[in-house]
Amino acid sequence: MSNAAELRRLVDKLWSYCDVLRDAGVSAIDYVEQLSFLLFLKMADERQQNFMNPVQILPPELDISWERLAKLDGVALEEEYRRILSELGKETTNLGVVFRKAQNRIQEPALLRKLVVDLIGSENWSSIGGDLNGDAYEGLLQKSASDVKSGAGQYFTPRTLIHAMVNVMRPSPADTIIDPACGTGGFLLAAVEYLTHHHGDSMTPAQRRALSDGRTVRGVELVDGTARLATMNMFLHGIGQATGEPVIDVHDALATKPSRTASMVLANPPFGKKSSITVVGDDGRAEREDVAYNRQDFWVTTTNKQLNFVQHIASLLAIDGRAAVVVPDNVLFEGGAGETIRRRLLNEYDVHTLLRLPTGIFYAGGVKANVLFFDRKRARPNRPWTDRLWVYDFRTGEHFTLKQRPLRDEHLQSFIDAFNADDRSARVESERFKAYAYDDLVARDKVNLDITWLKDPSLTDADDGVPPEIIAQEIVEDLTAALAEFTAVADALAARAAEVAARN
Repeated sequence: MSNAAELRRLVDKLWSYCDVLRDAGVSAIDYVEQLSFLLFLKMADERQQNFMNPVQILPPELDISWERLAKLDGVALEEEYRRILSELGKETTNLGVVFRKAQNRIQEPALLRKLVVDLIGSENWSSIGGDLNGDAYEGLLQKSASDVKSGAGQYFTPRTLIHAMVNVMRPSPADTIIDPACGTGGFLLAAVEYLTHHHGDSMTPAQRRALSDGRTVRGVELVDGTARLATMNMFLHGIGQATGEPVIDVHDALATKPSRTASMVLANPPFGKKSSITVVGDDGRAEREDVAYNRQDFWVTTTNKQLNFVQHIASLLAIDGRAAVVVPDNVLFEGGAGETIRRRLLNEYDVHTLLRLPTGIFYAGGVKANVLFFDRKRARPNRPWTDRLWVYDFRTGEHFTLKQRPLRDEHLQSFIDAFNADDRSARVESERFKAYAYDDLVARDKVNLDITWLKDPSLTDADDGVPPEIIAQEIVEDLTAALAEFTAVADALAARAAEVAARN
């Protein structure tokens, strides 16, 4: 059986019980989470039982045995499973991240036994191979992300976009790569894949160890359940040791100034403007009386999470560090704090590229987004670091949906070619790729970087060949995005009114 066929078999097998579990009240994302627990336990048991090279992964004092678990049923199975989840969640290693606050959400013992015996227990996962196991798990995550009701899509960045971003960023074995909002770990794994493919033969033993131990790539994730999926994803791809330091840190990335810097940041921070917590920047202002983050390394105070993530990533970068971050449109045009951040970023960093993305490529609906590329430089008083911002318009005239016309690698190849990672100074303007000088950018109203110059042919030519279902989907996307913006404005006005009332 070919690798592709074996991969399809594994994904189909792992997904085979999903409909049954959904009928029992288990959502798609919960199903993947439960599979993660059982897969980890089974693979740990296989490695410990390996005759040639046994590796102790599970703490021996906890007396955890897959063989004993598989022999139990009914209440006894539920009780033993709960005990295992509880005990392993207390560990401070990657093991602890996988099982942190873990709960058994499969309330029917018979279904739990089917998973243990018929699905997980019937395979020798260690003999399948790390790449296939990891790819099968990625396939499972993608299926759960496409399940709209689960809401899992917000943690899953389209892999085609990730690959294009990594291809132009070109990570090296000397890089320290961090994703401060890592979701299920897609950016980190794409960086690992790039390093393995392009530098696998040239890496030193120390660099190989740093990569496999999880010191070359690291992530931060706020949500426990998502952090466990990311950790499991990394583990199945050979990154991180079960008993080693966590590859995925579970905390709010915005809460404190970074304790370590990175030479590369790849990220798609969570969309949504609302925040119950205010970040206090070096202007000393606080817009709410709730819990406040005191980040003196931030330029300005705002409750906008995307703007705070831009500030956080700017602070996270080491000198000569490079960032590629997905940002919604409002980060490019919002006034107030947004304008201040854009001015500081253009002046103190080399903001060299902006990729305008089409709608219809994200699992979460109503998303209008871009990729902002910028590099950190040493302080250079009285002279801005940004010379020209190159804008690639991949939105105008492009029509994608998740099912009828999904985004594929070849669609972004023209952008990769135009980016010219070998020599950015040799870039050439084209119909979709234009350069804007620093002086022109800061002269724009509110330093608005939401720059367009192309006309969408579908707006003027009814016979352009775009299927009606795609146009309808784009209308839905536009309306959803507009509603989100109106909601954000209403929230901001309500917060401001509450602040004025409190002062009076």
